[in-house]
Formats: sequence, structure tokens, C-alpha cells
Amino acid sequence: MRAKTAVVVGAQWGDEGKGKIVDVLSERFSAVARYSGGHNAGHTVIIGGQRFVLQLIPCGLPRPGCICVIGNGVVFDPIYFLDELARVRAMGASVDGRLFISNRAQVILPYHRMIELAAETAPGRQKIGTTSKGIGPAYEDKMARSGLRMVDLLNPTLLKTHIEAACAEKNAVAHALFGTDPLDPRKMYEDYAAAAEKVRPFVADTARLLNGILARGGSVMFEGAQGTMLDIDHGTYPYVTSSSATAGGAVTGTGVGPTAIGTVIAVTKAYVTRVGEGPFPTEIHDASGEVLRTRGNEFGAVTGRPRRCGWLDIPLLRYSNRVNGTEWLVVTKLDVLDPLEEIPVCIGYEAGGKITDEIPADVQGLEAIKPRYTRLKGWRQPTEGITEFEKLPQAAREYLAFQERESGARIGMISTGPDRDQTIVLPEFARALDGMRSEMAQVSAV
Repeated sequence: MRAKTAVVVGAQWGDEGKGKIVDVLSERFSAVARYSGGHNAGHTVIIGGQRFVLQLIPCGLPRPGCICVIGNGVVFDPIYFLDELARVRAMGASVDGRLFISNRAQVILPYHRMIELAAETAPGRQKIGTTSKGIGPAYEDKMARSGLRMVDLLNPTLLKTHIEAACAEKNAVAHALFGTDPLDPRKMYEDYAAAAEKVRPFVADTARLLNGILARGGSVMFEGAQGTMLDIDHGTYPYVTSSSATAGGAVTGTGVGPTAIGTVIAVTKAYVTRVGEGPFPTEIHDASGEVLRTRGNEFGAVTGRPRRCGWLDIPLLRYSNRVNGTEWLVVTKLDVLDPLEEIPVCIGYEAGGKITDEIPADVQGLEAIKPRYTRLKGWRQPTEGITEFEKLPQAAREYLAFQERESGARIGMISTGPDRDQTIVLPEFARALDGMRSEMAQVSAV
């Protein structure tokens, strides 16, 4: 019997609309667990016109009764978390007894932001295009075994000692490399000791909590951040994030074993976008790109930066499905393509005079390839808000069928607008999800 779990992962470079999808699906799950990234990832949920932008808090929070977990694979900024917590409470979301933070999650401190910002803006340094929120340096400290975990944040003596030692080192390094002014360890300690007391009620052994939910017959959805092509191992390195954004990160990032993963749901736009630096084979450099950007409101939920837009890339999607073990695809922003008479789709690449459908592992190879396109007929009819597959224009259904056939994964859901209700759920996918429903009374957090 398959476990009642699903991993929701971005199939491209992030920004695929995972927030909405997690929200829509959360009614079928006892808990939603975020497993990677930090507050550099913005997930937008729109319910009846009310807009939630969540960066650390899982997107199951607007769903009453759903338990929400910030896993050990997340890097956690307690000061930012308290601000986000206040915002969601002000919007009427219930939090107490539903939201938990792993005691093993790594803590982001001000010197992480200082170092990342200085490195991104230093002359002669390779610019990655980060959000400068300290994510990368926090993961660096984690792997160097010199980081601070949530369980340590709650120990005032250990916290004070750690901040004093870290500031002595980080201030010296940042000043020597970048000429950065030093941070005050005393003020940092005071700020974070105070934040620790406010965060303390939410901290728990979340691996035990999640495994307990599954043992009692409950169901868990794992919420990814960013996207497959930003994964530290499988993405367009070095233009990637610092964590495991693929489905495998759900295991290491929550403490739930690999045999407990039931299915993988990959979210893909009907086209492609990316934010920041790095190769992008199907990027559009003419007016069509601006059409997609404007219609799709392609601006970062966290930074407001305009996203680069490109045509759907089938080899990239096929690669993503392979490394994630994707069973189901969710296609978002189909309605953005409504006015197009013709829609190019990349079906392969040309590299050095040879034809290939494999993505090169190196940046130079990615920058050198030229996409090969087929052109599909547009539908030039509005699809926004359609909730039944049969009511989509024939050409839109053919576009989706092509995407499904060529990518190797089944399409289970289609988003036709930003609101929770602007969604098509296909019958086979609905039946698979119904098998994951569980009685909330059986799966309390205790």
C-alpha cells in the first residue's frame, strides 16, 4: 500500500505557482511540510480575492485544521518569521497548535546577510542573482558544521557564545574581503535572544511529529521551494540555490524516510520563467516575452524583480521529471497564452552541429545550445476561470496533450487563474488524491 504522502516540486526554475497548488491540494492532507530553502522563496495564495504571500510558513496555513511544519532542511530567520507570523494572524489565519518549526533547522543570522550582500555586489565576483537574504552563507555554515540550529537558539548561554565567536570571525573576513563595517555582537544577541523566546512555543521535533501523523493513518504533503533547475546538484550550477529543491530534498529536509514517499507532483507553467542570472535556452528576446510577462504578472513575489520569460522547454521538463520521479504534472498559467495565434515549443537542441534532447551539465554547454522549435496552434479564446477540461478550447487541449505526451508524466491538474477556485482537476488525479484523505481527528499533532 502506498504511503499517504505527496511531494510538490517546481519543475522549472521556480515561480511555477506551487503556492496555489499546495493550497488547493491541502484540503486532502493532514499536514503540509516545507522541506528546503528559506524566506527567499515567495509562495502566493489567493482565496476569494484575499492574497497571502508566504515565505517561511507553509501554504497549508490558510486551510483550517491543516498542520504546518517548517522542516530541518529549511534555513530559518526568526526575526523575519515573527513579522510573517504577525501578518498572517492579522489576516485571520489561526496559528496556535498548528504551526511547528524543526528544532534541527539552521538559523540565519545578520552576518549571513552581510556576507551574501557584500559578495553579490563586490567588483569582479561572479554574480549569481541571489535575494541577499543570507540563505547561501547559512547553508555554507551548516555544511561547515559551524552553524546554529533552532535548539541552540533557545539556549541563551550557547547563543551568546556562538554569536560572539561567529562575529569575531565573520566581521574580520567581511572587512578583509569586502571592506564591510562590523556587526555588533551584543545587539545581535539581545535581538535574537528576545526573538527566541517568542519562537520557542513553535519549536518541536518535527520528524517525530510527521512520522507520528503517518503512523496514525494521516497524510502529509511536502512543499518544495524554488524549482528543479535551481537544485544545488541537479540545476544549472552555479546559478542555483543552496539547497535540495528536487523531490529528494523532502526526505533529508523533514526526517521522513524515502519509503514513505507516495507520489511526486511537479508544477510547470505552460511556458517557462526564471529570475536572476544564468543560462535560459528558450528565453524570448522579442515582444512576445513582454506579453507573457505582463499577462502572467511575472514579477517576483519576494523581490518584485521582472522574471525572464521563455517558451515551454520539453527536454528540460523531461529531465526534471526524470530526476524527481514525477508521476503527475500540474500545469499553471495556461490562460496567459490565450491571445497567441501560434505557440513555439522547444523539442530539442542543436549543439556543435549535432541534434540532442539532453540538457548539458555545464554552463558553457547550456549557453551554447540553440533550441529547436515546433509550433503549435494557439486558441485565441479566453480560458481564465474555466474549471472543466471539456470546456477548454480544442487547441488548448491539444497543447496540453502534447506537453503530457512529450514530457512522460500525466497531467492531473490545470490552473486557469490565480484564485484557488480557478482550477481544473482531472478525474484520475482526483481519485488518486482521494486515497490520501484522512480524518483530521485521527491525526492531531500530539
